[in-house]
Amino acid sequence: MLKFFWLDLSVLIIGLAIAFIRGTYVHDCAFQFALSALIIAVLEISLSFDNAVINASKLKTMAPIWRKRFLTWGILIAVFGMRFVFPIVIVSIFSGISCTEVLSLALNAPDEYARHLRESHVGISSFGGTFLMMLFCEFMFDNNKTMNWIAPAEKLLKKVGRIKFAPLLVSTAALVAVQPYIPQDERLISLAAGFAGIIVHLLIHGISQKLEEMAEHKNAFAIKHAGLAAFMYLEIIDASFSLDGVLGAFALTRDVVVITIGLSVGAFFVRSITLLLVEKHALEKLVFLTHGAYWAIGSLATIMLLSTITEIHETVTGTLGMALIVASLISSIFYNKKQTRFSRK
Repeated sequence: MLKFFWLDLSVLIIGLAIAFIRGTYVHDCAFQFALSALIIAVLEISLSFDNAVINASKLKTMAPIWRKRFLTWGILIAVFGMRFVFPIVIVSIFSGISCTEVLSLALNAPDEYARHLRESHVGISSFGGTFLMMLFCEFMFDNNKTMNWIAPAEKLLKKVGRIKFAPLLVSTAALVAVQPYIPQDERLISLAAGFAGIIVHLLIHGISQKLEEMAEHKNAFAIKHAGLAAFMYLEIIDASFSLDGVLGAFALTRDVVVITIGLSVGAFFVRSITLLLVEKHALEKLVFLTHGAYWAIGSLATIMLLSTITEIHETVTGTLGMALIVASLISSIFYNKKQTRFSRK
């Protein structure tokens, strides 16, 4: 196990040391900053374990070169791009302030930056909620899915999936359903961001799927670019997960450096968990783990949309997601034991 996590443990130690030093020289609260970074890292891992499972399910079908790039370039994008740059860009879009000014606020006036981030919450959660809802529907509506974990619900969802454009209709219905409860001056933002999440998913998933189909028929262009499309798809999924972590982290500290450290440590661990799942063929052995991850994504999507109406503590999201993952893990173990006993007979 150490070979999978030695780098993450090193990053954790270095990150906590940086948070400690920053607390000593900037705010005179060294232990508090180090503890906040550790807690944020743990929350990020618990919130993103389902992300690791989804990454593993996509990664196992990627070409080796793109799998390697996802685990090298991808971690740089996840750490610096999605956990630091992306929130700044999001705040800039929703607040109308330039990215340079937002960066200055993040580093020098964290309370003001946090205020703008909170004001962008409706747009951020609407985008992430619809994108993840589309991801959930993509799996649950798949007519080629042969196994069911929560059988009654999954069989019903599979029937819903026979309706043309079912993921689009369900995600749109979920977005529209929360609109009457959102303040009137924020409804346009919510709708625009929510439909942007749906459109981005349709584009990226559609391109990725089409290239994969073409690659199976030995199309040279598709073979060359299918890995890039899948890579981009995984990064956008990661961005949707990271949005929730960024918003939750500000409940613990306003220092953007400490938040970035905690989220980055979490991102390193999530990448290693992904690699562990792929190399150990865990998804093939634990047959319901993917189902649990998608149910966790569905719950996260629902919570993100509901959070546009009322505040929902991030521990609820983390606990519910982890409970679904653990339950699917236990179900998989019992299923394997049952299959073993059956084969012996």
